[in-house]
Amino acid sequence: MSNDDIGQLLPVSQAQIGEELIQTVDGRTLHAFLKVGKDFSTWMKDRIAAYGFEEGRDYVVSEGLSSPVSGSAKARPQRTTEYHLSLDMAKELAMVERNAEGKRARLYFIECERRAKAAPVQAVMTDEEMMARGLLIAGKKLEEAQAKIAVLEPKAEALDRIAGADGSHCITDAAKALQVRPKDLFSYLSQHGWIYRRTGSDHWCAYQSRIASGDLVHKVTTILRPDGSEKTTEQVRVTPRGLAKLAKLLPPAVKEAA
Repeated sequence: MSNDDIGQLLPVSQAQIGEELIQTVDGRTLHAFLKVGKDFSTWMKDRIAAYGFEEGRDYVVSEGLSSPVSGSAKARPQRTTEYHLSLDMAKELAMVERNAEGKRARLYFIECERRAKAAPVQAVMTDEEMMARGLLIAGKKLEEAQAKIAVLEPKAEALDRIAGADGSHCITDAAKALQVRPKDLFSYLSQHGWIYRRTGSDHWCAYQSRIASGDLVHKVTTILRPDGSEKTTEQVRVTPRGLAKLAKLLPPAVKEAA
């Protein structure tokens, strides 16, 4: 007898046992397949008592009605107690019968479990459940976006205020405003094409492209010496626009080192 043939005699369905929806087999159907000598009710109660099966863990019980047997004194349908057995319980009941039917049933249940584990899990959802799930996901994404905006808005407003401010800062003061060490800011500006030193000179100059973009300016100061001569000094200064840009560009490592 093939598994398909046995499957017609022992159909496996799903039932809720405990908190799980698992594969089950009808107790009366199994009793008939195993060709047990005792009546179903006595056999089932004896097996539950002998092997310690527990309701809600190994099986669940429901009430049913039996069809009246033609020519029987019981002309009306009788109330029956139906047992829905987990495959683990069904395998054990089949095994303890110690007959050919029990062996075939046990092997069939093992194959049912193997197929269930190999099959991909597909959750069947109603249209309402799918819509509710979509709304829940959309709501969570909206909350996350709003939380990010709440964090970023003050920063963006602060940067806008900086970019729109008047005046410029020397690089040392700019470092303070950006909350980084001056030497780290000098190093960053030098390595990323903002400032450079001319050969033989010890002062910094701004790249023309940075001046053209409005990020840096050169401030020229004329100093009168005691002897009446004049000295001209030139200083690179960071504009509010450049300061706002640096606040976005500076890597975390530079900020954390401050």
